[in-house]
Amino acid sequence: MKKIFALLLALVMMSACAVAETVNQKDEAVLNIFTWEGYIDYSTVIQPFEEETGIKVNYATFASNEEMYEKLSAVNGGDYDIILASDYILNATREAGLMQKFDASIVTNYSNLNPDFTGKFFDPANEYVVPYVSGIPLIVYDPSVVEKEIKGFNDLWDPALADTLGLIDDARVTIGMVLLSMGQSMNTTDEAILAEAAAKLESLKANIHVLEYENLHNYLVSGDIGVAYTFTPFVAMALDANPDLKVVWPEEGLGFGIDGLFIPVNAPHAKNANMFLEFLLRPEIAAVCAEWQYYCSPNAAALEVIGDWYKARPEFMGLFDRMDDAEFVLNLSPENEQKFQDIWTTFKLSL
Repeated sequence: MKKIFALLLALVMMSACAVAETVNQKDEAVLNIFTWEGYIDYSTVIQPFEEETGIKVNYATFASNEEMYEKLSAVNGGDYDIILASDYILNATREAGLMQKFDASIVTNYSNLNPDFTGKFFDPANEYVVPYVSGIPLIVYDPSVVEKEIKGFNDLWDPALADTLGLIDDARVTIGMVLLSMGQSMNTTDEAILAEAAAKLESLKANIHVLEYENLHNYLVSGDIGVAYTFTPFVAMALDANPDLKVVWPEEGLGFGIDGLFIPVNAPHAKNANMFLEFLLRPEIAAVCAEWQYYCSPNAAALEVIGDWYKARPEFMGLFDRMDDAEFVLNLSPENEQKFQDIWTTFKLSL
């Protein structure tokens, strides 16, 4: 009787294992990506990955880093397999225990990355995050309408620029710019220094024509503004439309950012996620990503195969000469973050 029961139990267990294996095999053919819309190109990246691996990619989007963090927290690091987001939120996510380490036995080409872009505050031991692209906000202006030569942030306060300036609609980035113009850290939480920055920002009001997070290049190209302080891709797109524009690497210092990929702690298809990280780190794929995104590539191997047109563009390559002069926007405590948001809210209401 015991032998019969044991045989029946073994058969049941074998059947259960077979079902589980089938489910797992089905699940293994899926990869759920969560990032901004259009941040990973379908035809040059996702489709080739699907064709090579047989893995079906589902692409979901968020509007902000904060939205991503809220949704990931709500599912306790589950639902998604790969998330691509910005450095400061990557740090907060890692500190909250919502990441898992990538598998170095699968991601064997991490060494393709330029060491200047690894070991950063969001992943000091290079265990969780794969840098994707990098950039710096820059000043770009039209010399045909702006007679003044602009060399840095402090030139933006010149009265000759009245109602001609476009700035990034972001508290940390733009208040950070003001702090750099004062010789201070973008991440200071000193209330006296922040009060001084708030007053200096207020004094810039007469020169500001528009605040936009994206698309400032359109205002510049159309002639609605003469000067923009904007992110790397929008600087590049402005130059595409008008090569006579001038780009300024501010003499007071630079903001700096890295967007990177990670696997959530409870990702349902972690193996596939690791395969995708390995795929993105290949030189030819990393080169396509940088060219598509109009950002600086942190992948050193990619720069050996990237297009000559890209390497001729200083807005992509100039960062390598200013790495020591660039500062990240760091994630702060909620109390300190609120200091920046309060300054920004008060300022925008006064416009």
